Amino acid sequence: MELGLEEAPLRIEAYDISTLQGTDTVSSMVVLEDALPMRRQYRHFRIRTVQGQDDFAAMEETIRRRFKAYLDETVGGKKGEKFRYPPGLVVIDGGIGQLGRAVKVLDELGLNIPVIGLAKRMEEVFLPGKSDPLILPRDSEALYLLQQIRDEAHRFAISYHRTLRSKRMVDSVLDDIEGVGASRKAALIKRFGSLKKIREASEEELTEVVPRNVAESIYSSLHGI
Repeated sequence: MELGLEEAPLRIEAYDISTLQGTDTVSSMVVLEDALPMRRQYRHFRIRTVQGQDDFAAMEETIRRRFKAYLDETVGGKKGEKFRYPPGLVVIDGGIGQLGRAVKVLDELGLNIPVIGLAKRMEEVFLPGKSDPLILPRDSEALYLLQQIRDEAHRFAISYHRTLRSKRMVDSVLDDIEGVGASRKAALIKRFGSLKKIREASEEELTEVVPRNVAESIYSSLHGI
């Protein structure tokens, strides 16, 4: 195996961190099994313990939460199916720093799970305990698979981050409109997807989600009428 694994991993999980403008740091977990995406098993994490932009600490929190949940569901007696399947390989988006945090957590939890880092700039593969990266051939099937799952993790993290930003913007604009509470804001986001789309909607389209008098108030407020 090009990565030094004893056998080809059936299940691969990849993790990525997304922080835009220093707010709403989130992370993603995506899963491939037999090189196929298992989208029902994808997971998002809102980072709770890290202030500002610190990708290393955010990665550490993510890995700790995922594999603590795995132990809780498999040996701790906690009911659940979200995290009970262990990967044959963990792929961290990043270099030595992010990889080191992941290795630290897995060691602390007593888990022997192979983990590597994949740095975007030169597509270098970092292995635990080695300072020099592994350079896989550009036509390597292993590199292609790692790029595929790393890019999917990045896409999934970014999409979640945009959803949170959109929700925050909708909250700030709609909070002062009479008749628009939490459930109606959630319904508007679900229907239109963003504040821009809500603003572009006609009164008739808004009435498909909220009562007519509320739709009129939303339309008037967003258009300065």
